[in-house]
Amino acid sequence: MSGDTGFILICAALVFIMTPGLALFYGGLGRRKNMVSNMFNSVFVLGLGIVLYALIGYSLSFGEGGGTFIGSLKNIGLSGITKDSMYSETLPTYAFIAFQMMFALITPAIITGSVAGRMKFKALFIFISLWSVLVYYPLAHMVWGGGLIGAKIGALDFAGGDVVHISSGMTGLILAIILGKRYGYSQISYRVHNIPFVMLGTGLLWLGWFGFNAGSALAADGLAAHAFMTTAISAAAACLAWMFIDIVKQNKPTMIGACTGVLAGLVGITPAAGFVSMFSALIIGISTSFVCYFGIALIKKILKIDDALDAFGCHGLGGIWGGIMTGVLVEPSLNTVREGAGGLIFGSFEQLGAQILGILATFVIVIAGTLIAIAITRIFTPLRVSKRDESIGLDTSEHGENAYPSFLGLD
Repeated sequence: MSGDTGFILICAALVFIMTPGLALFYGGLGRRKNMVSNMFNSVFVLGLGIVLYALIGYSLSFGEGGGTFIGSLKNIGLSGITKDSMYSETLPTYAFIAFQMMFALITPAIITGSVAGRMKFKALFIFISLWSVLVYYPLAHMVWGGGLIGAKIGALDFAGGDVVHISSGMTGLILAIILGKRYGYSQISYRVHNIPFVMLGTGLLWLGWFGFNAGSALAADGLAAHAFMTTAISAAAACLAWMFIDIVKQNKPTMIGACTGVLAGLVGITPAAGFVSMFSALIIGISTSFVCYFGIALIKKILKIDDALDAFGCHGLGGIWGGIMTGVLVEPSLNTVREGAGGLIFGSFEQLGAQILGILATFVIVIAGTLIAIAITRIFTPLRVSKRDESIGLDTSEHGENAYPSFLGLD
């Protein structure tokens, strides 16, 4: 018990570091004048997310006596936490809460990539608060807390394909469409302004993802080691695949491409990490890079949607593809949720059908909850900054700070 507890607390700390890592990743990807804003959009979630999860998040996600769609309020304010976790025989409840709480931080932070450079901070703060209650907590319950998607539909999501990536990616896409494109989007070339920060952020995300996926075994055992290895293999394969695409399309590999490939591979393996073989992890990593690469091109060049930092293009599409591939590649001997259930390659259509149905259910929940959260937010404040504020940059207009006060070059 003490070994499992220590392992999960370390994994919780690793998942925590992913949000500051995402701040660096998004900060580097965006424009210089929005560096502080893009990073702060992840950092404020650390404060808001922990307090909100402790007050009502855990209870609504995993509270005792929950139903098909949401938990209960029996553990509001973390009251009544007196026994070992109902989700693991070897973990104290607080270790389980700490681990799950970190997922509730990184998920809304991912959303902010789609709205970078144009959403008011006040609107984002209100929206994230509402979205966590209307979308994330119910979805976590439905997938992992004995609710509709996991227990009733039977969809598999080892570490957050539905709960984290599809939910955040879809939400980002909806916000990007409603907010509209950044001013000058069709005329201005938006260059990555700090590649070293993108690389550092990628490294922290990859490091944290080992805790993200391996920790989802909820024990320091063989399943955790298995998830660790599939995570490493998928990310590495996706990195190489993206580099290959860059070479074919641009005649040279790029650092941004390699980093984006790593992220795509990590997203793709997340729902499948504990359910598929090492070779299947290789397939998922390579294929997710292709899906995300051409999906991003479709969104930006053909559909003309300004998904600023590719939250949907990477997390949304990667999560959808990873969930589908779980239904194709899951091995009966590795399925710890429903023993004997195999994927399409083992001649069973049942799990693939459950995965698709689970993804569709996630779509419905995310779209409905996001639109309600947007409508309520608009009662209190406009969603978008003024054209002037956007032009001078959100660092100055929203926060009164400057990431590079002595910068004299061109943007």
